[in-house]
Amino acid sequence: MIPEVDKYLSANPLWQKEMQALREIVLSCGLTEELKWRVPCYTHQGGNVVMISALKEYCALSFSKGALLKDSGGILSTPGKNTRSARLIRFTGLEQIIELQSRLKSYIHEAIALEDSGSKVDFEKDRTVELPKELEDKFASSPELKTAFQALTPGRQRGYLLFFSAAKQASTRVARIEKHVQRILDGKGILDCTCKLSRKMPNCDGSHKLIGDRAAEQSKR
Repeated sequence: MIPEVDKYLSANPLWQKEMQALREIVLSCGLTEELKWRVPCYTHQGGNVVMISALKEYCALSFSKGALLKDSGGILSTPGKNTRSARLIRFTGLEQIIELQSRLKSYIHEAIALEDSGSKVDFEKDRTVELPKELEDKFASSPELKTAFQALTPGRQRGYLLFFSAAKQASTRVARIEKHVQRILDGKGILDCTCKLSRKMPNCDGSHKLIGDRAAEQSKR
C-alpha cells in the first residue's frame, strides 16, 4: 500500500469503505499498487490491470482489458458507448462488494493471465467512423487541414471523429471542429499533451491542471 492511495481514499469519504474493500481484494491477488491518472491503479509486471475510482453516484473497479474477459457473471459494463477496451463494475454499497468478493478475485486473476499471455484488444475491428458533414465542408475549404488530418494515426483520427460526431446539433459540431483546427494542423491527437508538462507523453495526464490548481492555492495565501 502506498500513501498516495491513502490520500485518494481519504479525499473521497462517500465511497471510502467500498474502495478500501476493493483495494484489499485487488492487493490479495498480488498486484502492484500505483497512482496513475490521479486514481489507484494496479499493475502486473508493468501492465495496467485494474483501477479503482470514485464518482458521485458510485465507485468502480475498472479492468483495462475488460473487453477480453469472459464475464461469466455478466457484471461488467462499458464506461461509454465508444469505449473499446475498458470494462467496469459499479458499486453503490459495501454489501455488493462482499457478496461478489470471490467472483471479483476470479476476474482479476483472469485479467492477470491475459496480461501474462500478451493478449491485446483488437482496435482495428470496427475502426471506421463516418465523417461528419461539417468536417467534410471544412476540408473542402481548407485542403491543408484535410492533409494534416489524413496524416494523423488512425487512432487519433478516430478520436476526433467520435468527438465531433457525438454532438447532436450541427452548430456544436462546427464549434468543436473550429476549436481543434490548430491542434490537428500541429499533428496532435485530441488527448495529446500540448503544454509539454505531461509525464505520460504524448498523452495528457492533466499535469497542467494540477500545476494551475497549485498556483491558484498559492495566490490565495
